Amino acid sequence: MRNGKRAAATVMVVLPLAVIVWAAVAVVTAKSPSREAVHEVARLDKGGHFFLAVAAILLAAFVGGWLADRLGQPRVVGEICAGLAMGPTVLGRFAPEAKDWLFPADSLPMLDGLAQIGLVFFMFGVGRELTGMPLRGVGPQVLLVSQASLLIPFAAGTAAAVALVHDFAGPAGDPTVFVLFVGCALSVTALPVLARILTDLRLTHTRQGQLSLFASALGDGVVWLVLTAILAVVHGSSPTGVLWNGLFAALLTVVFLGPLRRGLAGWARSRAASGAGAGGDATITVLLAGGVAATATLTTAIGVHQLIGALLAGLAWPTGNARMARVADRLSGTSKTVLLPFFFFGFGLTIDLGSLRFDRSSVVTLVTLLFLAVVTKVCGPALSAVITGMRPRPALTLGILLNARGLTELVILQIGYQAGVIDQRLFSILTIVALVTTMLTRPLLRLIGPEGVEPAPAPRVPEERALPAKDVPEHPSLSR
Repeated sequence: MRNGKRAAATVMVVLPLAVIVWAAVAVVTAKSPSREAVHEVARLDKGGHFFLAVAAILLAAFVGGWLADRLGQPRVVGEICAGLAMGPTVLGRFAPEAKDWLFPADSLPMLDGLAQIGLVFFMFGVGRELTGMPLRGVGPQVLLVSQASLLIPFAAGTAAAVALVHDFAGPAGDPTVFVLFVGCALSVTALPVLARILTDLRLTHTRQGQLSLFASALGDGVVWLVLTAILAVVHGSSPTGVLWNGLFAALLTVVFLGPLRRGLAGWARSRAASGAGAGGDATITVLLAGGVAATATLTTAIGVHQLIGALLAGLAWPTGNARMARVADRLSGTSKTVLLPFFFFGFGLTIDLGSLRFDRSSVVTLVTLLFLAVVTKVCGPALSAVITGMRPRPALTLGILLNARGLTELVILQIGYQAGVIDQRLFSILTIVALVTTMLTRPLLRLIGPEGVEPAPAPRVPEERALPAKDVPEHPSLSR
């Protein structure tokens, strides 16, 4: 029955989309005596081009995610590569007329709008994931591990950036901003990609899984704050303005994580206990979408990136009402599967990896940044975990998990590139670093094997007491 459903889905959805894209490429690239006649036949109005672009992007994301899954990589890696392929890196290089016809300039703002909506609700989902993490047993180590995961790569990135500033700085031309930005790029961990990897490998409830999630959350929070300050400086804010923006952001954070979160949680619990619910699904969806959009607008108004507002909305969203949780899960799932591919497409349009000249300078820069990114992100947290009592092999597993940069770094890179902090070459190099470090995660975990996994502590069980072997989660992909 399941195979029949998959076959039906392929015939009814994937095959028509593939034919649409093939027909578009064939029509535009076909050699004809009259170019005007070809374009007259292939002409669509603005709405037609928009929906054709939507179909092509979703099809490419599906195929890319499926191939990545088959190759043992997170689906998001395949979706990122599909987005790059739809831009000048592949399609624009081998079929530029097809690219221009599939994605005309007047359809790009609408696609960018979908991408921004997807990013905002994606960050809302990240905030909700953080509120659902169990705190039990990770307190003694999480602070040291998170600081090592953040500060050691950050320091390495800033040190390397001093030698790169004259060759790779963007139009903004501020050396201090450039150095701090490269440090941010090397120190971030892709929390959503990490959560997906942990789920796929059944490592979420292990000690390494819990520590990596918390370390990623704390470190990425600091990175976003630093990035907010960087953007304020780039946009011409004075030091006093930056300070005021920081104070407003701190006050907003306290309000959302304090009285607002408690108030919403109490209201949701009372509605659930009384059997009244919190309203229909449609009402909750409208309130949720409006609330997230309003919060993103508010943070933008005080000089903080809108994604911070969406993250705060996710952290404050109540967890005591099953219907509200279900609607939020549905909206977050839609943003991941349907809307995020539009961000990958927009990201792919801004970068042309094929134009990167692999001269001596670019190769040395790529190798250096990749080496620093992997070594500092793996060894720093691993050493901190060993110092606080973890065995070396599980500590190495923890460092490998934190090395996945993925989507979060791509968002940061695009923000920095659009702000003029880095140039096109460094944008391309750091994109490769983000992809490679993410793709290394699963192979390195398989190399470590199941010996690198420890169960999370249970209540009232001493830390040194081992749980039964059957409670230790194992996954075939971690076996040699």
